Amino acid sequence: MQYYLKNDKITAKFDTLGGGIVSIQDSLGLEYLWQGDPAFWSGQAPVMFPICGSIRDKKAVIGHNMTCNMERHGIVRKLEFTYAGQTEDSITFSVCSDEELKSKFPYDFELQLTYILKENTITTSFKVLNRDSIPMPFFVGGHPGFNCPLLPGEKFEDYIVEFEKPEVALCPESIPATGLVNVDNRLPILNNEAVLPLKHSYFSVDALIFDQLKSRSVKLSNPGTGKGIQVDFADFDYFILWSSSNNGPFVALEPWTGISTCNDESDIFEEKRGVKILPPNQSEELTFDITVL
Repeated sequence: MQYYLKNDKITAKFDTLGGGIVSIQDSLGLEYLWQGDPAFWSGQAPVMFPICGSIRDKKAVIGHNMTCNMERHGIVRKLEFTYAGQTEDSITFSVCSDEELKSKFPYDFELQLTYILKENTITTSFKVLNRDSIPMPFFVGGHPGFNCPLLPGEKFEDYIVEFEKPEVALCPESIPATGLVNVDNRLPILNNEAVLPLKHSYFSVDALIFDQLKSRSVKLSNPGTGKGIQVDFADFDYFILWSSSNNGPFVALEPWTGISTCNDESDIFEEKRGVKILPPNQSEELTFDITVL
């Protein structure tokens, strides 16, 4: 079922299936969020938990003597979430572990997703609750895709990605066949630069993984019109830039707390880069903002 939040600047729609955002329109009806097309990518803004990306052979040792078994991006992105209520400017969905989910990720947990609309900004809040009696390792991440170009007559190459600070970015190799990451083979993308002019060739293999960023804010925009999106992600250490390899008319701006299993990592879940360990009966909240420019 779909729900929405609206003010005089933005109308945002959400779906209990997957718990994600499915539309972001400005006051003139211009759609900013990718609407999904299986010819390129059928998704829109999937929610990633308790992994971001992939684990080796879809399995890992977890909690010392247990195992987990998960497809890419985790176990909740295709689930039906529970509508937990809304106010004038916020809405919350939640999903809890059950026996089927525990066969993949062996913990009692609850994931609450709260979206807050203020002016032209949508805040996404992930609240992870450990309902178990043992520490729970996890990752969370966002995967929102945005129309690029936004307006008729524009081209993909009219757009830039602008980082908050000048960056020296050497992006590690993403390996589509396995979903894993080779941190020993890196592609130079930015050399003390803040602006990355977009071109489809960046995504001919897979995503650009920024694992050493100083910036915690990124803009996607057409300098000629000023229109676009800004994503602020102070709570997230990794940022992924992705579009489909067949010249998709969209760009995903993705804040992650961690990345796929890397070539120098073991298959022990707790040894992955960026892993968060949540004590029993505790919770942790992480947020990122999407602002319409």
